[in-house]
Amino acid sequence: MVPAAASDSDAGKAESQLRKGVLEYCVLGLLRDGARYGVELLEVLGAVSVMTTSQGTIYPLLARLRRDGLVETTWQESPSGPPRRYYSLTPRGEAALGEFTAVWPHFRDAVDRFTGER
Repeated sequence: MVPAAASDSDAGKAESQLRKGVLEYCVLGLLRDGARYGVELLEVLGAVSVMTTSQGTIYPLLARLRRDGLVETTWQESPSGPPRRYYSLTPRGEAALGEFTAVWPHFRDAVDRFTGER
């Protein structure tokens, strides 16, 4: 039996699933260097095409990270418009990011081993 060729939608599905799996850690990584607001996070993530996401994804994610104690928020005045909610990493968030960054290379290498070209 000859396997069917992967369609464009299959490739998009794989990209979407991978993004969902790592997005929270990418956000935590972006917050490691200082507080950011939601739209700013969207812009920085969007600069890397495979990490482009929407407000409908980022704000529920930020709310969950806040509920889980990984980020905290403060309101700051904006030079253009209403005040903005800034998100910053908590010690618990730093620990979660540290755990992820320790595991990620081994995970990535294992996936590469199983999916690499032969």
